[in-house]
Amino acid sequence: MHKILVVEDESVIRTALRRLLERNGYQVSEAGSVQEAQSNQDLEEFDLIITDLRLPGAPGTDLIRKAGEVPVLVMTSYASLRSAVDSMRMGAVDYIAKPFDHGDMIAAVQRIIADHPAPRQIQEKNGGGPSKPIGVTGITGNCPAMQTLFEHIRKVAPTDSTVLVLGETGTGKEIVARSVHRHSQRGDKIMVSVNCAAIPDTLIESELFGYEKGAFTGANASRMGLIEAADGGTLFLDEIGELPMEAQARLLRFIQEGEIRRIGSVHSRKVNVRLICATHRNLQALATEGEFRQDLFYRINVLQLSLPPLRERGKDILHLAENMLQFQVERLGKKPMRLSPRAIQAITTYQWPGNVRELEHAIERAVILSDHEEIDNDALGIDLELVNINRIRGSQGLAPTPRKAGSASSDPLEDLSLEDYFQRFVMEHQDSMSETELAQKLGVSRKCLWERRQRLGIPRNRPGSSSQGRKSAVRGK
Repeated sequence: MHKILVVEDESVIRTALRRLLERNGYQVSEAGSVQEAQSNQDLEEFDLIITDLRLPGAPGTDLIRKAGEVPVLVMTSYASLRSAVDSMRMGAVDYIAKPFDHGDMIAAVQRIIADHPAPRQIQEKNGGGPSKPIGVTGITGNCPAMQTLFEHIRKVAPTDSTVLVLGETGTGKEIVARSVHRHSQRGDKIMVSVNCAAIPDTLIESELFGYEKGAFTGANASRMGLIEAADGGTLFLDEIGELPMEAQARLLRFIQEGEIRRIGSVHSRKVNVRLICATHRNLQALATEGEFRQDLFYRINVLQLSLPPLRERGKDILHLAENMLQFQVERLGKKPMRLSPRAIQAITTYQWPGNVRELEHAIERAVILSDHEEIDNDALGIDLELVNINRIRGSQGLAPTPRKAGSASSDPLEDLSLEDYFQRFVMEHQDSMSETELAQKLGVSRKCLWERRQRLGIPRNRPGSSSQGRKSAVRGK
């Protein structure tokens, strides 16, 4: 069981965080200050330290030096972006803004522990001897496509060239980007990740480039942009194909000149940033259609890293599923479990449109819901009969059917699942509604709408494609 130390002077927050982590299978210790943590705990025995930035006595960043090789996650208020970035430059592995979403916190903890194994874990894995050289961290696979990817990462990482990571949604593009950064000469510096699709078009430029006080209504103080925050390290732009045209032009100047200018400023600032971009879209086709700047495409398309979809990875699928099963069993404190023959058949024949992320969620759900040692395909949420029917339809050149075999309903909407209904509603109304209006009708946030689009593979209508669409989006905000 992974051990985590929480250092937070507010007892309510500390207790809530401890309970959250314990519910997710972690062993948690607490401290109210740096001095208390150092006096009562052996810091090097932990897999992760989560600390508030502002503590009585010494600041939480003091733990970075005292903890040695143990990763430190810093909690800070949203308004303290500069302080958070400074803490990462001091060696913090990441930061999270308070108040944080529980899902975001658990996702960050899982990622950090997976990417930064503690020295004692590495020694245990190697039989207690000296640690072996670590390869491409966080990515596994033995199929030819993955082996080629690993070799390309090893060659690309030491350079400072711009990298474009290509792959379907859920294949692990951010993991590849982090691996490139970690094995580069900037590996000990900050990596700033930006999801271009999750930030509203009206805010993306100020988020990337920052702004000066008084640049626009509400700009009560100057703010550093995320590109400037990545100075000396790496900037990862995920889903760059969703970047609005105006932001594309400013980004092109940053790439060409190595400088940025905050909104409302007359002075440019030199920055030293390595750029890694990722997308699930065909940027070359978008450039041909005029939806993506061709000059920007040629600037970012220097070194390509392609991730294969899960359905094309052969025996890797079952290997990944078994590794995920073991991890979730240990994380959730369950008894050892195994996959039934039908579950193995379902896993290896299902097409996995959500790729590795969908497989991971299916395994986690099955471990939580299963009461037996053997996990069947039903617990994975895979209809084996429907999978086989769709394989036959695919061989005949027919589209897969979302309906269960044998359904006699005369109403085509009656047998739709919530996901099917969501997909149909978005496809039927996205031409007449902005993203904000769609989200309001569906009763979800814009971020949730975007995440479901990615998982279901529903392309997004760009708000900038028409002036009316842009006005509608602004009104809905």
